[in-house]
This record gives sequence, C-alpha cells and structure tokens, in this order.
Amino acid sequence: MLGSPYPGQPAVGTDYPGQAGPGTAYPDGPADGPRRRGRLPVVALALAGVLAVVAGVQAYQIYRLDSRLAATDRRLAEAQGADGRRLDGLETRAEALEKQAGAAFNPEAVASAVLPSVFRVRAGDFTGTAFAIGKPPSGGGTTLLTNFHVVESVYDGGGRKVFLERTGQRFEATIVKVEKDKDLAQLRTTARFTGLVAAAASVRSGQQIVVVGAPLGLQDSVTTGVVSAFRKDEDGSGPVIQFDAPINPGNSGGPVINGSKEVVGIATAKARDAEGIGLAVPIKTACDTFKIC
Repeated sequence: MLGSPYPGQPAVGTDYPGQAGPGTAYPDGPADGPRRRGRLPVVALALAGVLAVVAGVQAYQIYRLDSRLAATDRRLAEAQGADGRRLDGLETRAEALEKQAGAAFNPEAVASAVLPSVFRVRAGDFTGTAFAIGKPPSGGGTTLLTNFHVVESVYDGGGRKVFLERTGQRFEATIVKVEKDKDLAQLRTTARFTGLVAAAASVRSGQQIVVVGAPLGLQDSVTTGVVSAFRKDEDGSGPVIQFDAPINPGNSGGPVINGSKEVVGIATAKARDAEGIGLAVPIKTACDTFKIC
C-alpha cells in the first residue's frame, strides 16, 4: 500500500469499515416481476370482455340485417306474386280480346268455310241451290236441304232424282221428304260432304249474315247483309227471316249464314218490285220438320 503524502490522511485505497469499495455489490431492491404478472389476467379479461361486446354488437347487427333482408325478400316475393297475378289477368284479357277479334264478322272466312258444302241443284229445267247439313245419315252419304219449289216440277211429276253440281262435278241426289206448306225439301246423296252446322240461337235484327247460292245458275255466289227483322207466323206459313242481302232466282234453297259460320235460315224468296227485301225459312223450322239437325 502506498503511504499518504500528507500526515493524518488515509492513503489511497484504504478501506473503511462499512463503506463500500469499488465493485461492492448492494442488495437488490424489490422485484417487479410478480406485480406485472398479476396485471396480465385482468387485462386479458378486459380484452375478452371488449371482444365479447364487439362480437355481440356485430351479431346483433348481422341479425338485424338478416331480418331486414328477409323482410325485403318477402316484400319482393309478394310484389312478384302480385305482378304475376296482374300479368295473368292481362294475358287472360288479351286472349279474350283475341277471341273477340277472331269472332268479328269476316265474310271471306265465312264463305271459305261454307262454300264446299253448297251446290247448284238441277231439277228438270229448274235451277236452285242446296247445302249439306248435319251429321252423315246412318246409311252413309250426305243429307241436304233445299226449297220445295226448287224440286217441285220433278217431285210432282213423280220423279225423285235431281243432280248436285259443284266445280265441274256432278252428283246424283234423291228427294227423300218434302214439306210443301213450309217450302222445304230434304235430299240425300251417296257422296260424302261436310255438313254445315245449324245455329242454336235465334237471329236478331241487325245481325250480319252471308248468303251463298247460285243466282241465275252462277255457282259460289256470295252476298252479305243484315237481318232486317224476324217475322212471326202471320199467314199460317210459319215464321220467316227478313234480310237485305241481294238475292236472285237461283239463290232459292241456299244457306243464310251468321258470323260464326252457322246456318240461320234457307233463302226462299225476294219481294217483287222491291230491292233489299229477301226472305228465308228459319233453320229451326227445317230441323224440327225433318229431325235431321
């Protein structure tokens, strides 16, 4: 040890009791580890609580969103159902209008449908018209109607054979029955033709009609008009239909057709010295007389 240069002063490096020298270790202070470890569970619980709250809020929001979406889907489904019902209603209405348009009076369509069933009749020297009516008879062939005065000369002369002519073809027919007072005659041929349909309803004034026949021997002649009146039995000869469609000799026995292609009458005469006054026997009269419709 080096001595002190000054008397009474300790030499450098002298150690005093109770004094720490260089490098002396002091006891450590209180440890922080246990206190920090005690805070971690609290923080974790707090975070878990916050996360639970956040998750709950999100779940509630998702639930509300799902509920709104479900309600929106229901409203859309209801709206689509209502639209579908409205569309169905419009389609039904459109179909009804199409049917009404189709049912509108169309003389060309009527003539096209009935002409194949209408014939020129030659009975001796007399020429008139006849048409197929109803279903085929049990023995086959075709039933036809005409006026009695068309076949009168043949019938009164004891004959029963007349001839049907159409588009260059000729078919023999037989007079089966007559009703002189009603000016009606029933014919039958072995040839097969489509029978026209008799109208079930009575005619109405103003109803549009088509008259088909062979005026003056001219086959497939078509005229149009309206029903002027339905005349009841005034002179004992039965009711008649008055119409304004032009007719001439040769039209007798031809069908008077409505817009539905049904026979409403049998053209039988026109007023002398007057235009626009034609007369027809109601088809119901012929059907009831011969029991064929």
